[in-house]
Amino acid sequence: FWGVEKLPSVNITERNDDFLIELAAPGLDKKDFKVEVERDMLVISAEKEEKKEEKENGMTRREFSYNKFCRSFRLPENTKTDKVEASYKDGILKIEIPKKAALTPTVNKEIAVR
Repeated sequence: FWGVEKLPSVNITERNDDFLIELAAPGLDKKDFKVEVERDMLVISAEKEEKKEEKENGMTRREFSYNKFCRSFRLPENTKTDKVEASYKDGILKIEIPKKAALTPTVNKEIAVR
C-alpha cells in the first residue's frame, strides 16, 4: 500500500499585478513541498511519509502512512515566471505569480493635415 493520492483544494485569484494561488494542504511542512516552473507550467507537488511506533506491554505497534499529490497549472503568457514566490503558513500554500507589464495596443488614428 503506497498511500492515497489526494488532491488539495485550490483557489486561483487574478489581481491587478499578479495571480494568487492558494492551496489547502494542512498537516504538511514547507520542506514537504516542491514548486517548479517548467516552460509555461506551474507544478506543485508534496510528499510526506509518517512512521509511528508504540511499545506497550512488550508489544510493538508500528504504523506507516505515505501521502503525496501533484497539481499542474498552465501559466498565462503575461506572467513573469522568474519572479514566482511561494510561502506556507497555517496549512495554506500561497503562490504569487507577477504579471508582465501590459503592452499598450497601437491605436489607429487619422492625423489632420494643417
